[in-house]
Amino acid sequence: MPQLPANDSLPLADPPPGVVDQSGLIAAAAHRLAGIGCSAARIAGSADDLGLLTDRANQVFGEMRGSLTAMISGNRGIAECARQSVGKAEATHGAVRTALDRAGGLADSVVRVENAISDVSTTLRQVADASQVINKIAFQTRIVAFNASVEAVRAGDAGRGFGVVAQAVKDLAQMVADSSREIATVVDHLGERVRELEHELEQGRSSGEGGDARSLVAAAIDSFESNFGEVEALMRQTAAQSAANLALCDRSVDTLSSFGDEFAGSLRLIGDIRNEAGSLLETSEEAIALFAGSGVETEDSPFIRAAIRAATEIARRFEHALDEDLISVSELFDERYRPIPGSNPQQHMTDFVSLTDSLLPAVQETVLRLSPLVSFCVAVDRNGYLPTHNRQFSQPQGGDPVRNAAVSRNRRMFKDRTGLRAAHNQEPFLLQTYRRDLGGGKTVLMKDVSAPIWVQGRHWGALRIGYGFAD
Repeated sequence: MPQLPANDSLPLADPPPGVVDQSGLIAAAAHRLAGIGCSAARIAGSADDLGLLTDRANQVFGEMRGSLTAMISGNRGIAECARQSVGKAEATHGAVRTALDRAGGLADSVVRVENAISDVSTTLRQVADASQVINKIAFQTRIVAFNASVEAVRAGDAGRGFGVVAQAVKDLAQMVADSSREIATVVDHLGERVRELEHELEQGRSSGEGGDARSLVAAAIDSFESNFGEVEALMRQTAAQSAANLALCDRSVDTLSSFGDEFAGSLRLIGDIRNEAGSLLETSEEAIALFAGSGVETEDSPFIRAAIRAATEIARRFEHALDEDLISVSELFDERYRPIPGSNPQQHMTDFVSLTDSLLPAVQETVLRLSPLVSFCVAVDRNGYLPTHNRQFSQPQGGDPVRNAAVSRNRRMFKDRTGLRAAHNQEPFLLQTYRRDLGGGKTVLMKDVSAPIWVQGRHWGALRIGYGFAD
């Protein structure tokens, strides 16, 4: 690419009669291309933002889908426990009644009922165990449902519908837990009645009072039979609630799977838009650079020349520091970026920071006065590390990361597309259009012109000038 003239402006001779002034047409074309680049950068930035939001929403719905899968597993466990408990309760209930109905004499009656009561005790222990398992799973389900509702809030409007589903699942899980506690209460009461019955049967058999023992057995069984019926009803209620919960979760998983497919399609579309806008942006940047490098004066020419001059001056100062043994070559090209403890955003130190703090401000601050459009002028190394920023952006960090991102931008690594392209570029200059992140969610559309810094034939980094668009 041709070098720009050394002067900031060159007198242009009047064109011969009848010859159109091509320089004016080229400058106008460059201005129009700058407008196209501005629009492309805005579209690309918006596509990036939309892509990040969509990707985050997709992640949230994926987490919700995982939560619902956990709910389904829990509810299947609840339903299975309830189903088994209902079956055991029905079998034992029938065994107790049959034992009494078929008893021909006291001895036979007592033996049969004692055997049935033993089965009742076993089943009650199993029901109690199942009740504890149900309560535990219901508690875990409520936690998962709560987490899912939090994710729904984070997803904004897109997650509002699922928030309703998550709340419904949570409410159903609470109903299951309440039923489980009721079952446990009734089972405890039944256990007491069984123990009393066993004691009374033992007393009746020991005393040999057949008629009284027989009536005692009948009365005892009638007394707790209604309680046993209550247990069965509660177990059936728990099973029904678990089935409803399970069906709701199944439907929700299907819905979230559909959302996931839609988000994946949106991400692909946004990526295509971003790529197209990026291609248009690069094409406009290359065309503007060709115009600027042709020697025709454009609105970017003064900034390009300033970047080249500043990069040359910084290289001269670095080489002088090497000649004076103020720093070694290995220290100047140090790439051991050591994190500064407690910094947020993360800052780093290198062996050349002290030198850049001493040498760069005089050059960088001078360039800031070139035009009111200039926002910053900084030197970065070939990896995008910015050791010494302008004074207004080199304030000590405080406790607010948002403020730090805006005013404490020195000692930072800038790995964005614009920063890395500038750091890696080895052509005489590079002109880019981009959205600058100011921190706190604020951005501004800017141009970035950079020129490489060469020290003793080695590429150290680049001098970058960021400036706004002229009205």
